[in-house]
Amino acid sequence: MIRLSPLLLVGCIVGALLAQQAPQSGKALFFGKAACASCHEVNGRGGIVGPDLSSAGRLSADPLHQKIVDPSANPNPGGRGGPSTMVARSKDGKEIRGIRRAEDTFSLLITDTSGKLLRLDKRDLASATVEQKSLMPADFAQRLSEPEIQSLVAYLRTQTARNLSADIPGGVTYDRLRNAAAEPQNWLTYWGDYQGRHYSALKQIDTTNVRELQARWAVQLPNNSLLEATPIVVDGIMYTSGAPGQVFALDAKTGLQLWRYQRQQKVVNPSEINRYSRGVSVLGNRLFLGTLDAALVALDARTGQLLWETQVADTMLGYSITSPPLALKDKIVTGVTGGEFGANGFIDAYDPATGKRLWRFNTIPAAGEFGHDTWKGESWQHGGGPAWLTGSYDADSDTLYWTVGNPGPDWDANVRAGDNLFTCSVIALDPNTGRRKWHYQFTPNDSHDWDSTEDVILVDRVFQGQPRKLLLHADRNGMFYALDRTDGKLLLGKAFVRQTWNTGFDANGRPKIVPNSDSQPEGSIPVYPSAGGGTNFQAPSYSPDTGWLYLMTGDSGQRYIRTPSEYQAGKQYASGGPRGLGELAIAAIKALDPESGDVKWTYPVSRGSLAAGVLATGGGVVFAATPEGNLIALNARTGAALWHFQTGATIAASPMSYAVDGKQFIAISAGAVLYSFALPD
Repeated sequence: MIRLSPLLLVGCIVGALLAQQAPQSGKALFFGKAACASCHEVNGRGGIVGPDLSSAGRLSADPLHQKIVDPSANPNPGGRGGPSTMVARSKDGKEIRGIRRAEDTFSLLITDTSGKLLRLDKRDLASATVEQKSLMPADFAQRLSEPEIQSLVAYLRTQTARNLSADIPGGVTYDRLRNAAAEPQNWLTYWGDYQGRHYSALKQIDTTNVRELQARWAVQLPNNSLLEATPIVVDGIMYTSGAPGQVFALDAKTGLQLWRYQRQQKVVNPSEINRYSRGVSVLGNRLFLGTLDAALVALDARTGQLLWETQVADTMLGYSITSPPLALKDKIVTGVTGGEFGANGFIDAYDPATGKRLWRFNTIPAAGEFGHDTWKGESWQHGGGPAWLTGSYDADSDTLYWTVGNPGPDWDANVRAGDNLFTCSVIALDPNTGRRKWHYQFTPNDSHDWDSTEDVILVDRVFQGQPRKLLLHADRNGMFYALDRTDGKLLLGKAFVRQTWNTGFDANGRPKIVPNSDSQPEGSIPVYPSAGGGTNFQAPSYSPDTGWLYLMTGDSGQRYIRTPSEYQAGKQYASGGPRGLGELAIAAIKALDPESGDVKWTYPVSRGSLAAGVLATGGGVVFAATPEGNLIALNARTGAALWHFQTGATIAASPMSYAVDGKQFIAISAGAVLYSFALPD
């Protein structure tokens, strides 16, 4: 047994205490006196100008020490890979030093030492050069004592891997999302705001100058089909999705790419359909994306780094996530597809920091749940009810509104006799628990594939002489609805296209369904509207300036044929289908008065769309997209055509608007290209 002298024992204890204190002292220096965090982050805290040091401990002490005292030293003398700094000098003598983020012939994007993204027009520059020198201060050996440097090294040595669930300060707060109307230069959610209005208050582009609109930039986004995404814009940075699994951060002024995230689909269902991604959502400095193999992904919005991934459902049963989730105060809420596969739908809430599921609401009630008795026998087990489009949220009443799609099988209502709750419905939920507050069913026992997943718009206004909290919804079944969103009471239901299935509503707001208007074995009775619907999931728009609702509409009918179908897990669960009547469909942009449901004006278009939507703006202009590739500007009050641009590709997305440096832009995807338009400088 080795015995230590008292003096040596005291020395060992002091040494151990100092070893424990050194990392803590180093942490205080990193975030304090040394100001390392102004450029570098550790576990999400700090800047992103320099490298993320969350894994710096993988290096030994000597190279860390060397980097602090001599940051411009090349770790590979005679080779490549040393530090570099972009130095731009303006014609008036101003010098800007930073990290080059993107560049083309005309523009240069630099992140300076404060972390600010600077957009430089090369016409204003005398020179732009790269120095083989680090941005990091070279005088740490003079500013810090050697023990302090050793403490910094000791702290960095403790950082072996990033804690991906750690808080990332800053970014888009819940208060900003709740008050999105206060910053119209941004487009913070899929619908532009929590209320689902898909409206921009920007008015630089108006009815007098819109004819001067011109394409300012276009970005080709890799895609094997059509882009359906609506981008979001946060403080001059645009975030959007390309092909499923891809996310891009672009400079919203120039279109230059800042970063790109690519996720390979882990599992592919051989029967997979709807290979689309309609965008991302943001909360804090995290972006959220759903995937075709039914996972929910969180990224660092500053860098595109993967933070966490949660498997939501089994894609081999037919599940996917195609639309952005809804970011609330402390939850990320998403629905799923799967209605065509007989996969029962649900709405989930997740912890934004960890991806842990917080609650689930089943859109097809299981045994013992409210609404279970609206399904015949065991038909509920493959009842569909997808909830795949992004919902709306009333922050004042803390109520979440989400719409639900078709029952399964699509065309055969006999095997599932009953109302089939909660298919073809809107559900009001408590976002804290996922419990139902109320529901309203637009089409009971649907056999026409009339998903009710279209947008719900929340508006406070005088309605028929009384102040009301309204929920407005134009449905695929051809009817426009105004509900009292506090209790789900029907206030108005009126057709906006031809419909032959509904003769009115009873005292409880239930539709009076025309006999034999459901699908039939021989499809003998033509029924309006068609399966594509009076409108579809593309964005409508509500303007507080006119008080009108604008939407793309389709007017046609079909024969609905019912045939037997057998459920097979992971395969489409269909039975029959619609057949055309040999007539031309009538497509148009329409303006509706929500108080009466009356059509105020109609602008005909050559071809209808299930995906190309509209945008009303504060400048009195309605921008409308059409599937043959035209972006059209209409007078919001008269419907008169003011301008159009042929993109040269099919449009399957909705326009949106934002502003950078005081200039308003209109963005739209066409084919696989994302365009942005603005007035001339």
